[in-house]
Amino acid sequence: MGESCRKSTITAALHQSGLYGRVAQRKPLLSAKPAWSLLKKHLKDSKMVRNKILWSDETKIELFGLNSKRYVWRKPGTAHHLSNTVPTVKHGGGSIMLWGCFSAAGTGRLVAIEGKMNAAKYRDILDENLLQSAQDLRLGQRFTFQQDNDPKHTAKITKEWLHNNSVTVLEWPSQSPDLNPIEHLWRDLKMAVHQRLPSNLTELERICKEEWQRIPKSRCEKLVASFPKRLMAVLDQKDASTKY
Repeated sequence: MGESCRKSTITAALHQSGLYGRVAQRKPLLSAKPAWSLLKKHLKDSKMVRNKILWSDETKIELFGLNSKRYVWRKPGTAHHLSNTVPTVKHGGGSIMLWGCFSAAGTGRLVAIEGKMNAAKYRDILDENLLQSAQDLRLGQRFTFQQDNDPKHTAKITKEWLHNNSVTVLEWPSQSPDLNPIEHLWRDLKMAVHQRLPSNLTELERICKEEWQRIPKSRCEKLVASFPKRLMAVLDQKDASTKY
């Protein structure tokens, strides 16, 4: 309008209109009809079916690189006091890749991935950890295994191993990482690990495994129980976006 105005005045006007600045929520990129049909199918799964699912995923944890801001209460002029800082190095200090799984009964195995992950290495991880995790969690032989559609997960040698070991795989839509409840456990793990301030990668791996085992069963149960709500939220957003 050709008139100058202070930022605070604009902000106040927006607040009066009920508008506030917030971080945009991440929404899975799901556009194909088969993907939506698949979500609706999972929405009908019973509690018994959900409790028999073994959820899995991989994640990277950096030694000094927690990917979220850490807030502290401090007095003016104490910003650089040791208790008010987070240790960092130029290139993050290194990192480790982890594969883990969990069910409503608790956390399964957590293993560090040595070197570059490929289909053969992924198959070996499943061979050494998947069935044992299901046994430890007392899921029985008729459990369902969840994994995303990463090429390593859908490779021929991976499919052959799953078939030869009679593992039922949960149908999973592409581009839906936020729907996997294990993402919440990864966040819990990273926050717990970095509160302990590991000083090297060996210590980082050890602490990761310790904290993974400390995640309470109640947390796992709650995440699995809330899975239908997350599906409903995604489906409601999709329906709302197609009404107009």
